[in-house]
Amino acid sequence: MVGRRRLGRQFGWLWASYAVSAYGSGLGFGALPLIAVLVLHAGSAEVSALSAVGPAVGALIAVPLAPWVEFRRKRPVMIMMDLARFAAIATIPVAYALGWLSFVQLLVISAVVAAAKIAFNAASGAYLKALVRPDDLLVANARFESTNWSSIAVGPPLGGAAIGLFGPVTTVVADALSYLLSALGITAIRGQEEAARTTDKGPVRAGALLDGWRHLMGHPGLRALYLNNMLVGGLIMATEPLLAVLLLRQLGFPPWQYGLAFAAPCVGGLIGSRLAHRVVVRYGQHAVFRIVGTLRAIWLIGLAFVRPGVVGLVTVMAVELAIIINMSLYSPVLATYRLEHTPKHLVARTLSAWSIGQQASIAILTALAGLLADVTSPRTALTVAGLLILTTPLLLPRQDQTSQHKPELSRSHS
Repeated sequence: MVGRRRLGRQFGWLWASYAVSAYGSGLGFGALPLIAVLVLHAGSAEVSALSAVGPAVGALIAVPLAPWVEFRRKRPVMIMMDLARFAAIATIPVAYALGWLSFVQLLVISAVVAAAKIAFNAASGAYLKALVRPDDLLVANARFESTNWSSIAVGPPLGGAAIGLFGPVTTVVADALSYLLSALGITAIRGQEEAARTTDKGPVRAGALLDGWRHLMGHPGLRALYLNNMLVGGLIMATEPLLAVLLLRQLGFPPWQYGLAFAAPCVGGLIGSRLAHRVVVRYGQHAVFRIVGTLRAIWLIGLAFVRPGVVGLVTVMAVELAIIINMSLYSPVLATYRLEHTPKHLVARTLSAWSIGQQASIAILTALAGLLADVTSPRTALTVAGLLILTTPLLLPRQDQTSQHKPELSRSHS
């Protein structure tokens, strides 16, 4: 019954736009590392740099964008960020066709896409909070989470097959077009959006750049969840380029098996996201943070034991399935808690600060993992990442930290 709750036509258009871009990104899952390996013959350090340097630069670009997003209507910002991603990604097939594709170009595109993604997510999060009732936030976030994982379940196998049939940049074209279609979908949302308000008509003060971090670090529950999520997300994502090199180059997996190894377990995302509301109702948010937050961290070490052939493929799929079920249950609860405990005038900056910290963590840990893999081996780096993530449950919040007063909720009902 909860899964069928109607959230309105405006949310429907927002959800549809998200779905289009999510499925496009699913088709292009891991496209840049894949192109770097198959077309530019990049090694472990270069592939890790692509996954680290681009997002890190994108995070830096996103810092001054945060207050700019906060103090503008959110729909035009989302459309602009979709168009920016379309334009950046569309340069890849053009350069490939002309023989001009380079590693530097991939780095620049990675940075632009990362910055646009942070700005888009900040704007869409703020827009979602204004669009749906507080009681519907978890349902809405669970639908986005479910869509995200279903797109990864379907996209990579199709993308791998398309690459095998039509060449390495095929999925990049689909990814670029998906952002264009997403922009059109957001344009179709009707209704007057309330203008963002500032307390001052002058330029945005320098301190506004840091207001999101001040809120995160000043709230005990959000602070603990933020630090925990930076490490967990960073360590999980740091394994992606390592696995690309290990599976594609050292163990000889064909691209379609590489895609399947990540796609098939994503059915677990449908399970976790659909359970999120029921689990919270029965056990509460704090139990999800402590128990599920711990469970999502204990499986990564299994990637250190991947072997060639069917056994290796099954190992990757089993590890990914366990991680994804727990992540997909945890993430919408976390997203809802974050919106519930952030005042309306700080939502875009808080979400930007969260994303920037996450991207910086991914960049740093991915770069370190790549260097370690170059000095030792991808398997050794995977082992280290798997051991380090076992310590992250120590950062999860206590009961008294997550039960702090929700800003604005009492005022919204008065």
